[in-house]
Amino acid sequence: MNKIITGATIILGVGLSSCSTNRNSISKLKKENKMEISNKEKVVNLLKSIETGATEPIGYINPNKYIQHNLGVADGLAGFGALVQTLPPNSAKVNTVRAFQDGDFVFTHTEYNFFGPKIGFDIFRFEDGKIVEHWDNLQETAKPNPSGHTMIDGATELKDLDKTEANKTLVRAFVEDILVNGKMEKLAGYYDGDNYIQHNPMIPDQVSGLGAVLGELAKQGVFLKYDKIHSVLGQGNFVLVVSEGHFGKDHNAFYDLFRVENGKIAEHWDVIEKMTPKENWKNNNGKF
Repeated sequence: MNKIITGATIILGVGLSSCSTNRNSISKLKKENKMEISNKEKVVNLLKSIETGATEPIGYINPNKYIQHNLGVADGLAGFGALVQTLPPNSAKVNTVRAFQDGDFVFTHTEYNFFGPKIGFDIFRFEDGKIVEHWDNLQETAKPNPSGHTMIDGATELKDLDKTEANKTLVRAFVEDILVNGKMEKLAGYYDGDNYIQHNPMIPDQVSGLGAVLGELAKQGVFLKYDKIHSVLGQGNFVLVVSEGHFGKDHNAFYDLFRVENGKIAEHWDVIEKMTPKENWKNNNGKF
């Protein structure tokens, strides 16, 4: 960890010392800062550094304030460094397929090989250009679902930026109506007929496929019930909903990513993670 922090300090220190020799250099530095990369790019670079070992992206984290909500990782920058150090050399792979920004939040959809293959959603909160808080949800990578879709493939094009808030409202209403309150009579209204692309490993495409699987699970006494929505983030046609609830007897965190097209839900990805018992937490910030 000291090596990581020292590397970042040296990089930043050299940059600052070389620009402090005269006023012209300081002015140049200020202009460069105005052209700083976006928060979205910072997050993608930071995640990739888990694979590459690059030290520069560590500088995107506020060293004095980094609130960690992954319950298996200690709080602060030291916790992040300790996690990276536990990885076997050259073992990590990181492929961020989707990245979005909603105000001070950046959320990503990433394919990992991180103590085994996993799919994850990460959320980072920024203050003054620095990362100060992190949430995530991870699930072991599953085989393609009955329709042949993986947990990570599918549409990536970001559009309809002017419809962000409307799409967030639509998706929140869907989760509240269907997954929290079980108003299945409203299900069809959220879709364009039977058109629906599904990436959950257990469920095939089409709205009828979703209904059939949920019905079969109910017959077996296995119910999917969301208890609470914690956050809704979106950019354009993509909306991420963070919730908690139960799948059968398990208490889970649910991260659901929806793609909206023409005011209807068109595509869905999710990651489900069983809640960590409190006695095993490595920080006290809670999952949400």
